[in-house]
Amino acid sequence: MKHFYLILLFITSIAFAQIPSNYYDSATGSGYTLKTQLHNIINGHTDNGYGGLYTTYETSDRDSYYEMNGTVLDMYSEKPSGTDSYEYTYEIEMPNDDRDPGSGGTIEGEYYNREHIIPQSIFSSATPMRSDAHFVVPSDKFVNAQRGSFPFGVVDTPNWTSTNGSKRGNNLNSGYSAGYTDTVFEPISEFKGDIARMFFYFVTRYEDNVASWSYTMFNGTSDQVFDLTFFNILYQWHIDDPVSTREIDRNDAIYLRQNNRNPFIDHPEYVASIWSNLLSTNENDFLKNVSIYPNPIKDNDLNIKTRTPLHIEIYNVLGKLILTSKVDAYNKTVNVSSLKQGVYLIKLNSEQGSITKKLIKQ
Repeated sequence: MKHFYLILLFITSIAFAQIPSNYYDSATGSGYTLKTQLHNIINGHTDNGYGGLYTTYETSDRDSYYEMNGTVLDMYSEKPSGTDSYEYTYEIEMPNDDRDPGSGGTIEGEYYNREHIIPQSIFSSATPMRSDAHFVVPSDKFVNAQRGSFPFGVVDTPNWTSTNGSKRGNNLNSGYSAGYTDTVFEPISEFKGDIARMFFYFVTRYEDNVASWSYTMFNGTSDQVFDLTFFNILYQWHIDDPVSTREIDRNDAIYLRQNNRNPFIDHPEYVASIWSNLLSTNENDFLKNVSIYPNPIKDNDLNIKTRTPLHIEIYNVLGKLILTSKVDAYNKTVNVSSLKQGVYLIKLNSEQGSITKKLIKQ
């Protein structure tokens, strides 16, 4: 097992970046046009080299959120609600440096290395992909090996589980993960959205190359990119695990090193705008994915459950339009304080169609 060290967490005055003014000004389109516009914004980043990832991690992947002790934040070993089974430090104390020395790592807790969320084998370990910190993260070496190059998915019955609950096994061929039955790797829920947004970044940053790379999760195109089953999995994770402070801080830190950003952390709504054609393929799907609550409503905030952007129209019983609003998977509330007590019709419009429901204000 690795040696544990007591470390002193000291505060450094790092001037973290924010979204630069006008950074996304040219991202004006929708659908795959928007993806290409984002590609043009984040393309051509600074490549700090494969070894430079370890330098980037010292500011991008310190634990300031859970144990808050400055240790390596590893998504495959972090226990958000408990004590981690082991921790790694960034301090080099030879001969017991926590980094992978090239041997060992036959059990959890020995060494950490660099995990390519999109396996580097698919792009033949070429640069700048190999050293792009937006999707290459610090990870326990042994867990990294258990994940291997398997796609991400929802494990049915695990055949291996890490100390923090990440698991490997056959994909659950049901619900939003339906359509695939072979082996997948599933991280804990705390980091599912993080991983999904790394995928969305990758296929956007490398839009001009991705169609030539063969991977189970991809469909061989440069626009849709994702196989539908795996898009559904990633999108659901993106919705269920919204952008965290940790992701924002990581994005800022990497920007200072690479001079490019992950747009889907800065603007989570871009995902639905780009892949809106995949979010609902027929009227039945649309009906299943949209609901309003509470109904009847007594207060002023009406909640809309949706996977797709919606334009909301509310009519009185005489058919007069009295309120309009917009919602998406991140902004789900409509203020109805202007409505008097009574019965209304609410029309929910999307690119996939529209449905009308009765709304009662008490």
